Amino acid sequence: MNIRKSTTILFLAFAVLFTASCKKKKKMAETAKPKGEILINEYCTGEQYMSDKDAFRATATGESSDREAAKKKARSNAMSELSKSINTTMKVVGDNYVNSTEFNNKEEITETFQEMARTLVDQELRGSVEICEKLTQREDLTFVSYVAIELSGQKLADAYKAGLSKDEKLKADFNYEKFKETFDKEMEKFEQDRK
Repeated sequence: MNIRKSTTILFLAFAVLFTASCKKKKKMAETAKPKGEILINEYCTGEQYMSDKDAFRATATGESSDREAAKKKARSNAMSELSKSINTTMKVVGDNYVNSTEFNNKEEITETFQEMARTLVDQELRGSVEICEKLTQREDLTFVSYVAIELSGQKLADAYKAGLSKDEKLKADFNYEKFKETFDKEMEKFEQDRK
């Protein structure tokens, strides 16, 4: 009877140790990082900082041994990214809008739209808002600034409307509702790209 009890206890002890060992190996495998790689934590990034149907957004970083220079670099880099995104979108909107209308000289009108977009983007970027800012310092005392900025799509569309209605060539033919519909379709693509 004692041998039977001892065998049962010994068997149970091995079963417990084996189960614990398997769980530990599984946990280690899940948390182990690939050899030679370091996990980097980037601030002001992720889905909530991506452009969507309501706003254009951009994120960037800047590095410098000077704190303010790092912040200025990050903001400048973010503004540059925001500008590229808006310019690309407005070019597509302008092309699609002109092609869907009955303008006589489409090439000239398209050029006017694109010129207007460049001017407006430069003006409106000054109104972009910081939605995230983090500042870190490395061991070597270098500052790293992380920033995310946004510009309202509606604000840009309204500024575009105001600018186009001042142009005598376009004033008579400009249809804001059709323009806004074209603009909104392009902004919806940001939502689709996120999925």
